[in-house]
Amino acid sequence: MSTHRFRRTTTIAVWAVVPVLALTACGGGDDEGGDGGDVELTLAHSYTENQPQHRCGAQVIADEVENADVGVTVKLHPNSQLGGDADRISSVVSGDIDIDIQGASALGAVYEPVAVLDAAYAFDDNDHLVRFFESDDSNELLDGFKEETGVTTLGAWSAGMRQFTANEPIRTPADLEGLRMRFPASPQFLMNAKALGANATEVAYEELFLALQQGTVDGQENPIVNIDAVSLDEVQDYISMSSHQANSNLVIIGQKWDELSDEQQEALQAAVDKAVEEVPGCVDEDEQKTLAEWKDSGALKVVDDVDVEAFRTKADTYLRENFNDEQLAVYEAIRGTAE
Repeated sequence: MSTHRFRRTTTIAVWAVVPVLALTACGGGDDEGGDGGDVELTLAHSYTENQPQHRCGAQVIADEVENADVGVTVKLHPNSQLGGDADRISSVVSGDIDIDIQGASALGAVYEPVAVLDAAYAFDDNDHLVRFFESDDSNELLDGFKEETGVTTLGAWSAGMRQFTANEPIRTPADLEGLRMRFPASPQFLMNAKALGANATEVAYEELFLALQQGTVDGQENPIVNIDAVSLDEVQDYISMSSHQANSNLVIIGQKWDELSDEQQEALQAAVDKAVEEVPGCVDEDEQKTLAEWKDSGALKVVDDVDVEAFRTKADTYLRENFNDEQLAVYEAIRGTAE
């Protein structure tokens, strides 16, 4: 039951792989699946209930599993209820959390090469992300992740491209000079900051609004759905469409898959497949609606003439010079699937 299965869905959808899902109930398993008693699975993530990662991702997984009526329920824990990203990946490895939705950079804490999926301009766009996860190189990467951690990746989607916001336009790398830009506190994100020419300040996402409001930082970068979720348009003047990173979300699961019957395994995999299909459309719809609202209201001025090629060239040079051999191999495999 461990073969990878890739499937194109929409222009942003990524992939789904056959499985390992962890659970909280008992039952000993083997390669044929367990005896399939009633089980409740915990599914954790850091997003609000209004974001597409929850509405069209986590909630769809829970609903589809319930509708399958195979004795499995999924209990959702949004809003970092079970801890931040770094804490949750450790909990999945230990078995304290069953299913988690994570960005690749957070997973790098337990397997460094997978974080390269979040490298600046590693992917040209969301279609490029799809192509990579349909390649043999992605299978090798995820196999290494599982071998190192005991955690399997069940599926993934993109939550949109990450963009800069600040109180002034950011059109070229030179425009970042002198700005204190918030980046997440992970090695890959901090490397991205240097690659793009930014002066990184580490601030938790939950504290970002206040940090911008009080001037602790001057700007930040996030996908549009995340910017809107915490109302950053109230404390920033410009969004500069740099599209400097595909924001990955991976559905990861621990080691208790074998406690489920084959029927339960199939129902869980089908539920994640359904979410992988639905999230991209929800993200795109939310992005278009939010951008239109910002443009109409003037709450956040949209800068469309960013010199993306200047940022891309700068980032590529820095990453190639600073990645170790294993990271560079992943990066080159990703770039090898660009059109």
